[in-house]
Amino acid sequence: MHSWFSSHGIIVSSIVDFIPLAATVISCLLSVVLARATLRYAEAADKGLALARDEFEREWSPELHLKLERVTATEARIVVTNLAKISVLLQMMQLRKISHAVPFERTFLNDPLVGGMTWAQDVGKRLITCTGQDYEGLVAASMNFYCSGRMFRTDWFRFYIQVRNGHIIRMGPTNTPARRVRVLENYKGPERRKRQHAQDITKDVLGIKREEAPV
Repeated sequence: MHSWFSSHGIIVSSIVDFIPLAATVISCLLSVVLARATLRYAEAADKGLALARDEFEREWSPELHLKLERVTATEARIVVTNLAKISVLLQMMQLRKISHAVPFERTFLNDPLVGGMTWAQDVGKRLITCTGQDYEGLVAASMNFYCSGRMFRTDWFRFYIQVRNGHIIRMGPTNTPARRVRVLENYKGPERRKRQHAQDITKDVLGIKREEAPV
């Protein structure tokens, strides 16, 4: 009888000693499960934040669309559409032939353009001056504008035009896709010389403003 109690006492003691170990193992398993659930939640939150950021950028990042359209045989019009919700301040319009690296025509502006609205201006005479009395090929238009304290420039929107004896016979957009707007930065040293075209634009705008400022 004494031996029976002794053997069962050892079993009970072993079971009692095993309970903390089992509790520790179960706690570890639960911690792993909770950690995996937390990681899944964090990944889902990051994806949701990325989607919200993309949606915000699509709605509020500046984006302009340019269109050249024929009005009459001697007149054409440029139409600028603000595709974003944020308003911009148009600063400079540029026209050039595709075969020329330097813009032929630069027109300085100071016109606001509210998000979702359009702005138009007649450019028939300037366009014919740019192309000449007889021309058939591609011309491009670009727009510089201020938004959120920075100056942006659109890509060159290309258009096919046919001019005969100073009269616009045909004109329409091409299928060449345009890139998104980019910020015009001011560079110093070698970088400034590399981006000479962008630097010239900024310098001209600042020069006009200094000349117009009262002494």
